[in-house]
Amino acid sequence: MSRGTPLLPCHRRAGARLVDFHGWLLPLHYGSQLEEHHRVRRAAGLFDVSHMTVLDLEGPGAEPFLRHLLALDVAPLAPGQARYGCMLNPRGGVIDDLIAYRLGPARFRLVLNAATRERDLAWMREQGLARTAWREREDLAMLALQGPEARALLHGLLGPEAREAAEALAPFHALEREEAGGAVGGPLFLARTGYTGEDGYELLVPAQAAPRWWEALVAAGATPAGLGARDTLRLEAGLNLQGADMDETVTPLEAGLGWTVAWEPAGRAFVGREALEAQRRAGVPRARTGLVLEGRGVMRAGAEVLDEAGRSLGTVTSGGFGPTVGRSVALARVAAPTPPPGARVQVLLRGRPHPARIARPPFVRGGRVRLPSGSADG
Repeated sequence: MSRGTPLLPCHRRAGARLVDFHGWLLPLHYGSQLEEHHRVRRAAGLFDVSHMTVLDLEGPGAEPFLRHLLALDVAPLAPGQARYGCMLNPRGGVIDDLIAYRLGPARFRLVLNAATRERDLAWMREQGLARTAWREREDLAMLALQGPEARALLHGLLGPEAREAAEALAPFHALEREEAGGAVGGPLFLARTGYTGEDGYELLVPAQAAPRWWEALVAAGATPAGLGARDTLRLEAGLNLQGADMDETVTPLEAGLGWTVAWEPAGRAFVGREALEAQRRAGVPRARTGLVLEGRGVMRAGAEVLDEAGRSLGTVTSGGFGPTVGRSVALARVAAPTPPPGARVQVLLRGRPHPARIARPPFVRGGRVRLPSGSADG
């Protein structure tokens, strides 16, 4: 049976179409996935992401444990700073991607995917999780407010002190307040992060306060948005999906995430380091690229990518129709070296080749479409 988040009554009152998502009952959309997508790009959309796994770790063993566990390095993080990266197996494959926050000198927070929760926790225990104090924050709910108007909208609901701190918050930084003040009040953890390619915030609040925050944000002008819009937004933004664009057989170097790996200091022995270093020396055999379909049709995961001579290059890992782009876009894993941006390829859709061009993700940045030279509207 699917588990509901603290915001489930809000979704039902709003007429959401609810679906099972890895054991959670979540909104797919509230009537129009397309409109929700556009509202996030043009104004502000509100997502329930309370299904995400949130872990707090603290004590003297927390930092050494995380420096061994993660390919990113938490050591340079100042309190309130965040970093995106991956948790790897010894072969360098991506067990999960996550955001790590330093909350204090010996306090950290991890936000991981819901779909991989059991596997993540089992792996972390195997790597020595018990050597540090930790807890899963099931007492918290998580909301994502995204879009060009998101920050100003939220600032209007905060008290003077919290508002001033939020206005000064840089991307990939967070703040904690025991009292947010303003229209809702109460404890608030606010991070300038997201999964849409737009500016905005992710909020962690006590579960019992989540409906008040939701209703206040909607009353202030945020549009509720579901899983459907979340996926098209992240795809246009060129953001990987765990289990599709990367998994335990794919390294960060192959998934376009080499930039998340902290190679220095050279003596830090994180899990998967030896495999990544070997792959970096030899060169990756396959790499991530983006695709833009030239004509009608929709690229989906598993579609084969061919060169103009009909030779196989690789496969689409995730794809769909990009509402902002106005055509189908996709992420693909192809043999390295990848063709240059603008190069013509073919994608097999229902057994028929369709012309496409190589593109460098993101396809949309700051609300503006970015297509390769030579393609329509490019």
